[in-house]
Amino acid sequence: MSAGTIKDFRDGCRDAIPICLGYVAVSFAFGIESSKIGMSVFEAVMTSLLNVTSAGQFSALDVIARNGSYIELIMLQIVINLRYSLMSTALSQKLDTHLGTLHRMGISYGVTDEIFGVSILKQGTLYPMYSYGLIVTSVFGWVLGTGLGATAGAIMPARIISCLGLAIYGMFVAIIIPDTRTSKAVMYVVISAMTLSTLFTYAPLVKEISSGFRIIIVTVVVAALAAIIAPVKEESHE
Repeated sequence: MSAGTIKDFRDGCRDAIPICLGYVAVSFAFGIESSKIGMSVFEAVMTSLLNVTSAGQFSALDVIARNGSYIELIMLQIVINLRYSLMSTALSQKLDTHLGTLHRMGISYGVTDEIFGVSILKQGTLYPMYSYGLIVTSVFGWVLGTGLGATAGAIMPARIISCLGLAIYGMFVAIIIPDTRTSKAVMYVVISAMTLSTLFTYAPLVKEISSGFRIIIVTVVVAALAAIIAPVKEESHE
């Protein structure tokens, strides 16, 4: 199978422009947060370049700040990023069965929620060159925003940095609120996660559990309850 043409690469770059712009805003917040725990601009940029996962990177900051264990960090990333395995499986169905391993590995590097959404909606076969265009443009925005945020965090006064750090909370609120209005199941999941997080923060004994393991426990428990109580119904086909 052909890897695609230069035109496919250009099309990927074009389709990724909205993703790139969105990533700059979100990764700027990550850069700010990374500077608050003492990471250098280079460390923050390399973290974004090598990971490309917003939730995974943000959740890792606290573990890094308190010198948590590698085991905790690894388990945290596996739980938070497990969805990418499902996305990769779905994307593989759009690839030619004879596509080489190197191209598959290259595409897998850039499997994010947004890139997956654009890729899965593309009509016809998914060519590696198109995926590379998506990845290059999107990751550029992610790394650029991180660098700008980390640089700003290194030179701005602490008071302003604290204010800018609130951007991450606004981002997550903007993500979850629309879905809670249209789905009771999502609303219950959000409320359950908030309740458990509060419990683990203030309740005796369990509050001693590190933040990384709190996220792991809350994620697994809430996801399991949601799967049992409100499973996704399969569409019936006549």
